[in-house]
Amino acid sequence: MAFRAWGFWVMAALAWAPSLSGQSARAKDLATGKVLVASRQLQDPNFAGSVVLLVDYQEDGVVGLMLNRRTRIPISQALSIAEAKRRPDPVYIGGPVEVATVMALARLGAGSAGAVHVLGDLYLISAKSLLAKTMASSLGASAFHVYCGYAGWTGPQLRHEVDIRGWFIFPGDAAMVFDPDPGSLWSRLIEKTETRVAMNLPRVRAATPAHLVTRTRVTALSKPRKS
Repeated sequence: MAFRAWGFWVMAALAWAPSLSGQSARAKDLATGKVLVASRQLQDPNFAGSVVLLVDYQEDGVVGLMLNRRTRIPISQALSIAEAKRRPDPVYIGGPVEVATVMALARLGAGSAGAVHVLGDLYLISAKSLLAKTMASSLGASAFHVYCGYAGWTGPQLRHEVDIRGWFIFPGDAAMVFDPDPGSLWSRLIEKTETRVAMNLPRVRAATPAHLVTRTRVTALSKPRKS
């Protein structure tokens, strides 16, 4: 019974707490440019401990890229195109779907032809010609990441996963995408979520320990009655 009560207050705190940092647990806040942070309760091993940027959110299809699955394989070894040969920066695993599919996220100028705007100055690159051109540019690993595979859902499927507390929603930004320590990104974000929950849980008066209750009662009963 106590566990159920705790679960109720956790969900209430997430749903109604002031959203100063933009965190949310409400499916209606899903959109392109938002970041999903896997909850500790998420059962799917493909997404356990993952941080996913939604690069396209539509009712019939949602595409995301995992931000914290950096490999030790350099782009020069992973891709066969000539422009990749001088890229020592590592490839990221974007998700479990179509791992042979290659996409990239890059910080580009406004109106970059062929790129899809995600948020701020961050763009999604999927066309081979633009990918090759960007690889040949001066963009380094702090502004350009290559992903193999992606995460995919339908709109209703992802909303359901959020409703059952599989994901927390954060506002996305380029700093999160190009975090220099992606390996610790999930733990830092989930800690923020849990701190927010703790700050907004109602204060519960501590119960008096049973042995103190018993002792007090015995003392009261042992007092002599006044004549």
